[in-house]
Amino acid sequence: MRGKGAVLVGICTLLFAFGASGQKKEASTRGQEKWRVGEPVVYENLSVFPLLARGSADTGGFLTLDEGLTSGEVVVTETGGDMLRRTRGSDPSVGIQAQMQVAQVNQLVLINRSKKPLLLLAGEVVTGGKQDRIIAKDRIVSPGSEPLPLDVFCVEHGRWTGVSSQFKAANMMVHPSVREKAVVDQSQSDVWVTVTAGSSQRASAGSAAPRAITPEVISGVIAGEAQSQSYLKIMQSARVGGQVDSFAGEVARRFARAVESLKEEQVVGVVVAYGGEVAWADAFASPVLFNRYWPKLLRSYAVEALARPQGREHASLQDATEFARPLIGHETVESEPGVYRWREVVQGRLVEVYLDSLSGEALTLHWCKVLRTI
Repeated sequence: MRGKGAVLVGICTLLFAFGASGQKKEASTRGQEKWRVGEPVVYENLSVFPLLARGSADTGGFLTLDEGLTSGEVVVTETGGDMLRRTRGSDPSVGIQAQMQVAQVNQLVLINRSKKPLLLLAGEVVTGGKQDRIIAKDRIVSPGSEPLPLDVFCVEHGRWTGVSSQFKAANMMVHPSVREKAVVDQSQSDVWVTVTAGSSQRASAGSAAPRAITPEVISGVIAGEAQSQSYLKIMQSARVGGQVDSFAGEVARRFARAVESLKEEQVVGVVVAYGGEVAWADAFASPVLFNRYWPKLLRSYAVEALARPQGREHASLQDATEFARPLIGHETVESEPGVYRWREVVQGRLVEVYLDSLSGEALTLHWCKVLRTI
């Protein structure tokens, strides 16, 4: 199974609802579509299993955060800033000014000026303001909506001074160890700790080769190039960024070669393993949407691989297939009627999150699954 040049279809067929479940009319499913776990693309301690689907939803009507910030159709600013006051005018119906008089670490203001719904994924980085931040939770923002409070986590512990009035696209997703602390734990202190630790995964004594990105390496970068403890600057530094670019580039080439011969199936997501442990998965409603996120997702997986111990074990296709199965456990639901629904299912150390669009035909835009670290 290891080292094969083409993706072989997995031995098990999985059912993934690219449509939200529920009894209400607005949340009716568009029907389950089958996807399969393909053979892994393996490089050093990283195994990437493609999720292959025959069908695809139309996701062209959604705007991503990086696209919106780059075009200027989406504005993100500190709370209580000039942009918020200018946008509000004298309309009292917005109702958020009283809560937003001063900048807050874990809240920003977002304005979607575009004509498309905006898709936000937990772990996406925005840079600027008083500190760089990451999106705290998957959500959808309606087009032309009023300024809204946006939950975030800080990933730049050593700065609280304005660089610019607005935030810019970083075109970066934090790696899984940091993303887990936002998606699952919702803990600012744990996010800060993991930014400087590199990975929350502990190595077994004497069982693996040294990591490439260690807390000592990160400390050295912070002492020189990233004194504000900026995640973005750490990951773009010569000492760390070069390794990540090289690693991600090699995986990208191998992955592209492995899937280029696909005919009736397309890649809509991946299951990711480090050594023998399957740890993460991301899937989307269409291959088009997956490809829009793939470069920064891959780079985040590469960071995690370099921050974890180098071992000789590799996860099997059966391991990845089992990981991709839907969970049965405690479910938490948050929603904005007619816009989106966020669902989290917890079963032991496993957590999966669904982001369902409720505008028109209900559709699961993004699904992720996490094996929590201890």
